[in-house]
Amino acid sequence: MVGISLKMPEPLATEVAAVANHRGISKSALIREAIETFLNGDSADHPRSALDLVADLVGACEGPEDLSVNKKYMEGFGE
Repeated sequence: MVGISLKMPEPLATEVAAVANHRGISKSALIREAIETFLNGDSADHPRSALDLVADLVGACEGPEDLSVNKKYMEGFGE
């Protein structure tokens, strides 16, 4: 394994230590796991599209079912 030096703010270092201690692993193992998860795109905290960002809002509003395809709703728009 290759060694690397990392500096982080004290609050983050405290949180890393607490999570590593709670999980019973080293801080290095926790950081490696977090980096691998981030690089593999497995993290749910990182939406990949606009739909991912608003997925919980889809269907939350009432309105006409054909709003996106019926041209009558655009009559007079921009005049």
